[in-house]
Amino acid sequence: LPFEFSSGKLFDIYRKVPKDLTQPTYTGAFISILCCVFILFLFLSELTGFIATEIVNELYVDDPDKDSGGKIDVSLNISLPNLHCDLVGLDIQDEMGRHEVGHIDNSMKIPLNQGDGCRFEGEFTINKVPGNFHVSTHSATAQPQNPDMTHTIHKLAFGEKLQVHKVQGAFNALGGANKLSSNPLASHDYILKIVPTVYEDLSGKQRFSYQYTVANKEYVAYSHTGRIIPAIWFRYDLSPITVKYTERRQPLYRFITTICAIVGGTFTVAGIIDSCIFTASEAWKKIQIGKMS
Repeated sequence: LPFEFSSGKLFDIYRKVPKDLTQPTYTGAFISILCCVFILFLFLSELTGFIATEIVNELYVDDPDKDSGGKIDVSLNISLPNLHCDLVGLDIQDEMGRHEVGHIDNSMKIPLNQGDGCRFEGEFTINKVPGNFHVSTHSATAQPQNPDMTHTIHKLAFGEKLQVHKVQGAFNALGGANKLSSNPLASHDYILKIVPTVYEDLSGKQRFSYQYTVANKEYVAYSHTGRIIPAIWFRYDLSPITVKYTERRQPLYRFITTICAIVGGTFTVAGIIDSCIFTASEAWKKIQIGKMS
């Protein structure tokens, strides 16, 4: 057994140098302290990156929310400060033949300006085909002579609400749109390109929402009788491209590999620097001794 134990020492690649054969120096101590501080700084930086999550985005062609039944939830909040609530209505139509005038489900009208204005809040669904929904007086029992369609859009959002700080997207691109200084009799066209969006967290749970881009124009529209009947149109179409955001965290093995590389690399470089300084110092001492002799 003693022979086997002593033979096992042959495999030791980390040979030890006796203390009496080593020489401490002030330069070596200074480099060692700097080396430890540098390693600590890099370790904390890597630890912060390991704990934190990153958001990776990708694009692909697909319908991500196949379980939605071909429907998209819409949330609309708009104020018309110069149009009575009895005149305000929401109409929905699309290329599948849907044509609904005066949609009232899950909607609410709040009087403004002592009843002279109205705030419309509604939640409804649209089909995943090109179409439009518009705020107008079409559902009113009697059409007003000069309906005033100046407005402010507080919110227009599609799908599930995403509350993720690291994701900066156009989920409510029309929020804050102000048309109070526009021509009161003008119609407004908001042309929307809806982009499906998926957010997947670390647990693999997916949430489905929609971003959109918008372009708008303003014009005066006349009916076949020559009357001006303004409206606020939201014409939409769906993009075939889906944006996916995925939460990711650095794997543990990569973190350990990086820490080992930091510690080993730092000590190796520090050892080379210390060795160079020590060798140069000893050579300089020999030169000075030679001059004195």
